[in-house]
Amino acid sequence: MSTAPYRPTFDLDALTAIDVHTHAEVSTRGAASLADDLHDASSAYFKVAGKRKPTLPEMAAYYRERRMAAVVFTVDAEHATGTAPVPNDEVAEAAAANADVLIPFASIDPFRGRAGVREARRLITEYGVRGFKFHPSIQGFHPNDRMAYGLYEVIEELGAIALFHTGQTGIGAGLPGGGGIRLKYSNPMHVDDVAVDFPHLKIILAHPSFPWQDEALSVATHKPEVYIDLSGWSPKYFPAQLVQYANTLLQDKVLFGSDYPVISPERWLADFAQLPIKDHVRPKILKDNAARLLGLSG
Repeated sequence: MSTAPYRPTFDLDALTAIDVHTHAEVSTRGAASLADDLHDASSAYFKVAGKRKPTLPEMAAYYRERRMAAVVFTVDAEHATGTAPVPNDEVAEAAAANADVLIPFASIDPFRGRAGVREARRLITEYGVRGFKFHPSIQGFHPNDRMAYGLYEVIEELGAIALFHTGQTGIGAGLPGGGGIRLKYSNPMHVDDVAVDFPHLKIILAHPSFPWQDEALSVATHKPEVYIDLSGWSPKYFPAQLVQYANTLLQDKVLFGSDYPVISPERWLADFAQLPIKDHVRPKILKDNAARLLGLSG
């Protein structure tokens, strides 16, 4: 298949929202991002029934029907889990084939070392991926570990985005020992070091960062290139301080994300509509901030 760089073809004005956090959980080539036990634990945590779905083409159709764009990525944690992820190439190719709705991010296990750095450069230059997903708890590393700095250097140099899972995760929840997953790696204060050492790197702290919500708000307020996405939680459970900051100091740095398919955008948006968000802030969170960060608007 052609590796021409991704070029979005959607009409930004026609979009109702940009979902910056969705997962490619199953591959048409047979790979899955999680082993069965971790996947089942996550499904139980989020009360999601049924088998792994949707495929990437199904995701594109789903978001097209709703007139939304979606950032989509896999999670490469093969070093820690032994499970090969949905291939980054497949995600990028699906986004190129559905450039009216999908925006490709990639994921590279930091333990891949120099090979991972080369892969990151290739994915940006050949495929045009817009960012990279890191899940420190699953990948088993602190974000400020120098092991990952080669990846950050390439991502910063080429103007892509680094998105870090923060806070608790449903993956492994309820399994003995949490399935071996350590929550400590996903304290957003570890990302503060990354923001200092790579001052021009665009960073997204994913999710309300329980139990470190104040830390996430502090980092995003202090570091100009750090944003927060609101995925992984129903808005009705958002901490009061997160809503307050989204309405005020961080109104230009907070992003809509669902965590689809574990949380649907419909469910998220219905609950978000009940929050006391100011009228002029609401479109910023749903679309405008993401469009600017992703380079989709002026």
